[in-house]
Amino acid sequence: MGADSQVESGLKLMPKFDVNGLLPCVTIDAATQRVLMVGYMNEEALRLTISTKRATYFTRSRKKIWVKGESSGHFQEVVELLVDCDQDCIVLKVNQLGAACHTGFPSCFYRRLKPGTEEELEFLGDEKQFDPAKVYSV
Repeated sequence: MGADSQVESGLKLMPKFDVNGLLPCVTIDAATQRVLMVGYMNEEALRLTISTKRATYFTRSRKKIWVKGESSGHFQEVVELLVDCDQDCIVLKVNQLGAACHTGFPSCFYRRLKPGTEEELEFLGDEKQFDPAKVYSV
């Protein structure tokens, strides 16, 4: 069996990180199946996510490991971790404690392209769950 068949059909986690050492991660709510956010993991973040059962990412802007909820208390408890066919993308199913988005919305995906337009967005109708200025004040 070749390496590709092991990755595609085997039973061992063999993540393929990109040239920057990162793996995209789509995070969804385990109960509602709603997409909460998209983040990236490096090898350490993936290892920590698996060992702690708390979603841990690598923030590209700050270039460091980030446990979702470490500032806000809105942690993501991992229920299930899925890998795609060639193991270059992860899906986390989580129990979201509080809101997923730093803006206070339940999901980072709180707007959509307004039907019949090419660039106009509209809000989905979610209510903010917290005031970011109060949660993230230092």
